[in-house]
Amino acid sequence: MDDKKALTRGEQLRKALLYEKKNAYEQMDAQQLEAMEAYCTGYKQFLDAGKTERECVERTVAMAEAAGFRAFARGMEAKPGDKFYRVNRGKSVVLAVVGRKGLDQGVNIGAAHIDSPRLDLKPNPLFESDELAFLKTHYYGGIRKYQWVAIPLELHGVIVLKSGQVVRVSVGNGEGDPLFTIDDLLPHLGREQSKKPLSEAIPAETLNILVGSRPLRDDEGSERVKLSVLELLNRKYGITEADFMSAELCAVPAFQASDIGFDRSMIGAYGHDDRVCGYAALAALLQLDTPERTAVCMLADKEEIGSEGVSGMKSAAFDTFMDDLCAAQGVALRTCYEKSFCLSADVTAAYDPNFAEVYEKNNSSLVNYGMGLCKYTGSGGKSGASDASAELVAHVRRVLDEAGVVWQTSELGKVDAGGGGTVAKYMAERNIDTLDAGVPVLSMHAPYETVGKVDCYMTFRGMAAIYES
Repeated sequence: MDDKKALTRGEQLRKALLYEKKNAYEQMDAQQLEAMEAYCTGYKQFLDAGKTERECVERTVAMAEAAGFRAFARGMEAKPGDKFYRVNRGKSVVLAVVGRKGLDQGVNIGAAHIDSPRLDLKPNPLFESDELAFLKTHYYGGIRKYQWVAIPLELHGVIVLKSGQVVRVSVGNGEGDPLFTIDDLLPHLGREQSKKPLSEAIPAETLNILVGSRPLRDDEGSERVKLSVLELLNRKYGITEADFMSAELCAVPAFQASDIGFDRSMIGAYGHDDRVCGYAALAALLQLDTPERTAVCMLADKEEIGSEGVSGMKSAAFDTFMDDLCAAQGVALRTCYEKSFCLSADVTAAYDPNFAEVYEKNNSSLVNYGMGLCKYTGSGGKSGASDASAELVAHVRRVLDEAGVVWQTSELGKVDAGGGGTVAKYMAERNIDTLDAGVPVLSMHAPYETVGKVDCYMTFRGMAAIYES
């Protein structure tokens, strides 16, 4: 070798021993970039169609049935290549593609959640004050309340009448629909407000949605604006004020998913956490033919409030589905679980140079550097985490590398700066080996979050590699 081209010993050691992150764009060809754009177009459509977990489930079922999936009922056979789904109370859904190997050999699971932070309406929400009508809210999940004022909002959900009739509500996302908002204080009068910490400047009880100002004509009673709003609602939905008590209505940002940046390299939208991973897990499953091991996609509800309730990851609904699936092959559920693997697909915090003081850069995910693997989440001393074993991380490294997936490792900021959780620990409690992984997000939990397209695509490819491993 020419001496001028020969590597020095130090250069050889650096090349052989040091780990260097690489931007995914530097590793992709034109065909992959085209596939990335096509994937992200589908993802944006999914976001715009699913502003709540109920709407995400409906969209998921439509996509699944178009791909040949059918509703799974107890007692059905489960043969290689069969494609099933089961909806849990309209708010969560689990899907499976039966593999060549029996369920006694375990399954590969992609688990994500499809609920996002929002503003739920209180059971008695409608009130009038000084001839303005408002809806009172109770925020859901970890939000920064100051971000939710003075932005356009939509109303989504269902109202269930005493008769049991379900009335769907979706206002703000249709052509010509009105929008809603929450007032903020003008800066001219906000001197005292500006002195308060961000967490106190907007009290929760002031997150009242402005819904009307026009009083009912030909009436001399009180609360004529409220009555006018109720008349409009009764005319359109057939409801009375009492029906709010059996309703699930929420306000979400009235933003459509859009490309971000001159180069269109990012996506801005409401609900990336965690529909960006939920869609990746779903899309990867829908394209499967017949995998070696059965592949399962779990899209859960209630993660943002601790995975509680009958539609959350703590619910036995997932176990019931898996038990019914195992029974179709005469396999004990515990036998299946102990040999299974779950990739808990949830977003991670993307390093933001504007707030560098709360990140430890060497262990943070970077935008455009691929799928972020999180060995553990939690807070402080790993409280609330599912700490994956070294053997498990090595297995995932190998699977992703062999599939050509660009990935990186991640922590959620500095050790004592905060923290967060996922559904991982609830899968681990079922005796299922579990590792967290997902898309790095800027402005997480804000009404408008940002992700890199290439990270979305690599997470989809990573999910596909796990299902097929």
